[in-house]
Amino acid sequence: MSSGSQSAAKAPSPPPAEPILLRSDLDGVAMVTLNRPSQFNALSRDLLSALQQELEAIADDRAVRVVVIAANGRAFCAGHDLKEMRQDPDRDTIKALFEQCSRMMMTIARIPQPVIARVHGIATAAGCQLVAACDLAVAAEEARFAVSGVNLGLFCSTPMVALSRNIPRKAAMEMLLTGDFIDSAEALRLGLVNRVVPAAELDAAVSGFATKITTKSAAAVAFGKALFYRQMEAGLETAYAEASETMACNMMAEDAQAGIDAFIARDPMPEWKHR
Repeated sequence: MSSGSQSAAKAPSPPPAEPILLRSDLDGVAMVTLNRPSQFNALSRDLLSALQQELEAIADDRAVRVVVIAANGRAFCAGHDLKEMRQDPDRDTIKALFEQCSRMMMTIARIPQPVIARVHGIATAAGCQLVAACDLAVAAEEARFAVSGVNLGLFCSTPMVALSRNIPRKAAMEMLLTGDFIDSAEALRLGLVNRVVPAAELDAAVSGFATKITTKSAAAVAFGKALFYRQMEAGLETAYAEASETMACNMMAEDAQAGIDAFIARDPMPEWKHR
């Protein structure tokens, strides 16, 4: 066969790109996993968009009772993707990126399901913000946290919003002004995380939290989570007014009536209508 009749050798097709965000559901718990391990799970525009879309889908999914945000690789999240940001340093583009990130962080608070951060390795800048934005956080003993933008001449202003709503003011300012890391024990002491466990026990600790929450009334949890964030930003009088209204609405829910009836009847296992 002449060489002219031979078809040109085809270059092997590149392997399909791994999704940058993974999701798996089990027993009412949606595990959403950041999957940019070689970039330390930096929050690129595409990853932020994927997170936003997944959280919005979960918000409407009544089968999901709890969300866990986890990460693959050696780090939980190293913040924003600085290389991507430097490729297009236009002011409006950068502002749109931070607004996109802020919108995703607020969505964590606004969905009805509690969100648990499963933290290992480092959580820096917007990665630390992500931990602070979650309703609960469980960290491995080796986890470390920082809002280190100041070391690069970029004060961590957006991470500051979530951080300063989690830990005392002076502790937050120290982290922001120095850019220093804190270890998991200090993060626990300050209230940035709820539990610190050996790495081998991280999944079990997260699962323990999630399983306990899934046994509660979904309606009660949703009422309570929404009020929690509203009242924190309100004055005392407004907070109590909001709480009274929420309690009244909650009392009208079938689950509250079932739970109170079960308590009166000394039944330890109420039958929730909305699981």
